[in-house]
Amino acid sequence: MTTHDPAPIRTLVVGLGNMGLSHALACHADPAFQIVGLVNRSTPDLPQALRGYPFGHDYEQALESLRPDLVIVATYSDSHADYAIAAMQAGAHVFVEKPLATTLADARRVVDCAMATGRKLVVGYILRHHPSWQRLIAEARALGGPYVFRLNLNQQSSGPTWEVHKALMQTTSPIVDCGVHYVDVMCQITDAAPVEVRGMGLRLSDEIPEDMYNYGHFQVLFADGSVGWYEAGWGPMMSDTAFFVKDVVSPRGAVSIRMPGDARSDDIDAHTRTSTLRIHRVGAGDEDLDMSDEPGHQQLCDRQQAFMARAIAEDLDLTRHMTDALRSLAVCLAADESVRTGAAVTL
Repeated sequence: MTTHDPAPIRTLVVGLGNMGLSHALACHADPAFQIVGLVNRSTPDLPQALRGYPFGHDYEQALESLRPDLVIVATYSDSHADYAIAAMQAGAHVFVEKPLATTLADARRVVDCAMATGRKLVVGYILRHHPSWQRLIAEARALGGPYVFRLNLNQQSSGPTWEVHKALMQTTSPIVDCGVHYVDVMCQITDAAPVEVRGMGLRLSDEIPEDMYNYGHFQVLFADGSVGWYEAGWGPMMSDTAFFVKDVVSPRGAVSIRMPGDARSDDIDAHTRTSTLRIHRVGAGDEDLDMSDEPGHQQLCDRQQAFMARAIAEDLDLTRHMTDALRSLAVCLAADESVRTGAAVTL
């Protein structure tokens, strides 16, 4: 009896910015996938590896004519929900970049559609596939709570990077766009429900919409007594001092990510790179784990798509994955509401 490799997953990639290109390159390099089309509103300068694939501007037309098995949604956040739902209703599985949607109601619509159609829905939480962050979560859980989470990601962006940030801020604030990653980490460590969020923010540029802010931070309180702080700022005015703080503190010690000395806040790999994981145990001193041999940004996107392929091939139960995506988004949207109203938000 002979066995045959499964047919490659016929994949449509929608949105060809930084993340979309990385996901497309991941699928190009992985024989588990067959790219059947690329869609973008404008005509980008594609890397050589992607220039042979069918390209278009009309998502609905591509979805109808190509009938993909999988759609990768890497467009701006305000189109995530409608694009993901359209794909699942057309019979495709979906990988969607974070945040899942710009409102909690839309995010729930996407999850409900996945449950109703039986399609696989994976949200692009890149840190879940990063060995250093997996180790940080494991070491923090081993210390035991309650926890103090101190996490930030400030980017002194200029030139093309600032243009990308300004485009993102047409629909999404920095604390929502980036914050979902780090709230997801908090929730994986504590397992406790977030119960209250308090946020503050400030508009530091006339180049962004009047109702938007490019600096914000928030505090989140958890049911087990844990407390979290997250800060995010974008723009040429941001300081590059202390732009990367990643600490988890418990009564028994702390786990911290230490950056390489040459790290820059506008380097996309600096968002995920670590140099050393320091474990501080009360009464037992410090232990430094060398994390220098770790995947870069493209390799992490490769891992995300490999997980997507596995979820489809092995019919993985993604219920917890989707629930976690809703929970982290709920916290960040509550933080945004708190910034705008000046009041704490109860979850």
